[in-house]
Amino acid sequence: MDPLLIVLGLIASLVGLTGVVVPVLPGLLVVWLATAGTVLIHRADTTGWVLAGVLTALFALGTAATIVLPARQGRQGGASRRSFVLAGIGAVLGFFLLPVLGFLVGALAGLLIGEYQRLGDWREAAGATGQVLRAYGIGVVLETIIGLTMVAIWLVAAFTRA
Repeated sequence: MDPLLIVLGLIASLVGLTGVVVPVLPGLLVVWLATAGTVLIHRADTTGWVLAGVLTALFALGTAATIVLPARQGRQGGASRRSFVLAGIGAVLGFFLLPVLGFLVGALAGLLIGEYQRLGDWREAAGATGQVLRAYGIGVVLETIIGLTMVAIWLVAAFTRA
């Protein structure tokens, strides 16, 4: 693979991995675009498409981890659909009002308010919100591991495919 393509792919992947941990941008999406994109730019043969398919499957799995785990944990704790809608609204508002961590802070604030409306008790609402936050943290750890796996697969491909 062309050295410039490797450097650009690696820089984009590192930016994406940072975005997985710090919710500033869709990190795993950036990793996927960098890795699968450079594999296919280099050579769109059968091996390239298989690699892109594997990277795409990992991307889908990592994305699902940060969406499904918190939602499932919240539903098991009895969180209402309204609480999740408020969490979504809070995430969007937080993203624009408090750059970098506002997405997470806004989502948690929206979820907390929704759970307080449902339960009528701040302590119980905080407990339910904490369960969702723990599940989100597990999802981020899984997403980071998957992102690192994607970069490792890409690096092997970058240096073994002539």
